[in-house]
Amino acid sequence: MHILRPMFAWDRDGALEFAASRGFGAMVASGGAGPISSHVPFRIDRTGDAVTVQFHLTARNKLAELADGKTPFLLIVWGPDAYVSNDWYATPDHVSTWLYEAVHLSGPVRRLSMESNRSHGDVLLSTFEERLTPKQPWSLSTMEATKRESMLQSIVVLEMDVKQVEGQRKLNQHKSDEDYASITRHLSQSEDADARELAAKLKALRPHLEY
Repeated sequence: MHILRPMFAWDRDGALEFAASRGFGAMVASGGAGPISSHVPFRIDRTGDAVTVQFHLTARNKLAELADGKTPFLLIVWGPDAYVSNDWYATPDHVSTWLYEAVHLSGPVRRLSMESNRSHGDVLLSTFEERLTPKQPWSLSTMEATKRESMLQSIVVLEMDVKQVEGQRKLNQHKSDEDYASITRHLSQSEDADARELAAKLKALRPHLEY
């Protein structure tokens, strides 16, 4: 990841927390015919300094063929983004830009045994169903047994050993308070949900300003 300015760089813990909270991203690796990518749900496990990302693909996915424990993969995780017009600054001579948050995780990926499929499915479902509280969580145990096993047999569970964590929060941290507040007000008034979400993040970074 090219970090545009040092102040945009995300610390390791913050980047990992963001990626885990999103739980969905684009997994990329390069094969003989060029790059291959799939959009995947995932979960992050941390044990001390060690970080792993577990995800699954359909058995026929070409990306799974590259999971040999040596080939580097890249997981791209992004959040809300929004365009900022030059006209929105309080002072002149700025350049229109795009605000966003993104994290890149990279490392080798290995294939897990078929016996891991059920536990992976259970934990992944539990993670995302918990976010729907107070809805009663749905689990694989409620599926008809034959259909459940057929579904589990059709996937491949993979695990990345994360060797590099890169994160960028491009949220106008380098702008003056006057320009920062003006941009935030415009984003707050947008009809776009991403813009309003970013406005809330900007306000949290400088809560002392008048918006």
